[in-house]
Amino acid sequence: MRKILHLITCLMIASFAGSTNAELKIGGYYKNFSTAFNSPFPDTPMMGVVVNRLRLNLSYAPADSLSFDFAYDFTPRVQDPLLFSQSPIAVGIASSRYRVADIHSPLYPRKDEQVGSVGIYHNLDRASVQFSTDFADFSIGRDAIAWGSARIINPTDIIAPYTYDQLDTEDRVGVDTFRVRIPIGVMGEVDTGYIVGNKFNLDKSALFLRTQLNAIETDFSILLLEFQRDLLVGFDIARGIGGAGFWIETAYVFPEPFVVPQASIGSINSDTPNNYLRTSVGFDYSFGGKTYTFIEYHFNGAGAKKTENLLANLDKPAYTRGGVHLLGVHYLAPGFTHSLTPLVSFSGQLLFNLFDPSTWIAPQITYNVAEDIHLSIGGFLSIGKRPKNGDSTQFQSEFGSYPNLFFSSFRVYF
Repeated sequence: MRKILHLITCLMIASFAGSTNAELKIGGYYKNFSTAFNSPFPDTPMMGVVVNRLRLNLSYAPADSLSFDFAYDFTPRVQDPLLFSQSPIAVGIASSRYRVADIHSPLYPRKDEQVGSVGIYHNLDRASVQFSTDFADFSIGRDAIAWGSARIINPTDIIAPYTYDQLDTEDRVGVDTFRVRIPIGVMGEVDTGYIVGNKFNLDKSALFLRTQLNAIETDFSILLLEFQRDLLVGFDIARGIGGAGFWIETAYVFPEPFVVPQASIGSINSDTPNNYLRTSVGFDYSFGGKTYTFIEYHFNGAGAKKTENLLANLDKPAYTRGGVHLLGVHYLAPGFTHSLTPLVSFSGQLLFNLFDPSTWIAPQITYNVAEDIHLSIGGFLSIGKRPKNGDSTQFQSEFGSYPNLFFSSFRVYF
């Protein structure tokens, strides 16, 4: 990573020296997330987490065909010491397995220091150079990669996926990649690249080929992705139908297809095979520009078909490498956003496990205080049977085993 950063820095210095029409942009934001949550287990007190996130973005374009991007996150957290290793909520900076090397985080406390209630994290999240030719667009360095048209669960988006309960989803975590995009026709392209794992280890890296085209007023894409010795074949279709939007996104994964299987592979208590299919299909519609609604069904072939086996598959490739986080099989996810006034909006999202049954509910109110200042309050409510006898290994429902969370957020952009 140091060599890549050194190369990008040298290119920037050279371009600064030789350019007279360069464009430099500096911006970012400050965010505060204050949260409180209660455990699904009895006799456990309510706990809280305060996360502050300062992000600085820098982009420099010495010419139309060349640009550089940097982004750095600085994130102090205040919370119970236990939560630094076993946090039940997704706030702050997400991590990535697809980086050659990384800066040490947290800044405080260090490994040899006692953990208190304060932690200071940081993240070099972008460090890339993009350049264009008549043939293709190239990108080298740390950048974001995301795929899929589904609204809640993206089966093809497994490189740096967000969980459904992630509070801050504005900037996808950066990964180290070499990427080439070749335009085809007006709206089509071939997108291919190498996503680099730790120390260039091939078993921790990924290679992808994705094609995208538009025909009969429909967007089509096909994805081939080899990641950490697993193979994903996916496709995505999105189009409008009678004023509504429609999408179907699906992926089939073959864990280690080029490795000779062993008798020990698999879990005795598991009720699913190693190969798995994931699919999301849904519709959305906007009513008069003030109310936006959607509904999505998700099939998770890696999940457990019986409630008593909800935790049985967690050691399988789908969960250890494939970015799967839902434990069941069939889900329904409706949601909406409604503008109460030009400055205030109310949104809600639900996620039903159709076989538990259990439900996750996420209401939120957002107030646009000024052009670049936003306030939000909301919560994540989990409804369902609590763990049997307060035992974290005896789930009786998926969402009933998770905490209820309430949050407020304050965001300032500059």
